[in-house]
Amino acid sequence: MALNKSDLFEDNDIKLAERMKALGHPARVAIIKLLAQQKACICGDITNALPLAQATVSQHLKALKNAGLIKGEIEGVRTCYCLNEAAVGELIHDFNGLSDLLESNKIPNKCC
Repeated sequence: MALNKSDLFEDNDIKLAERMKALGHPARVAIIKLLAQQKACICGDITNALPLAQATVSQHLKALKNAGLIKGEIEGVRTCYCLNEAAVGELIHDFNGLSDLLESNKIPNKCC
């Protein structure tokens, strides 16, 4: 029987990796920034704000939503998006924890 990644790693580490992977494209970072600046749900303006086709923006929105970083609500024929502030806060907290860990374990690099 094959091992599942969830059997090998802690849940928080898996979630952090999934969220960071979702941010691994500049269009997705731009979407997060746009939503953070607006501080409100955005329905159609995302496509207008990016130099990408509507279908491409939709794919990026789906990836961010699947990672839990944004929320979407259907209003008629439109879907309005906003940040999932709790998930973004967890991402920042976990990333800062990783950064703190690396800082506290700094040793001189003798190999490079």
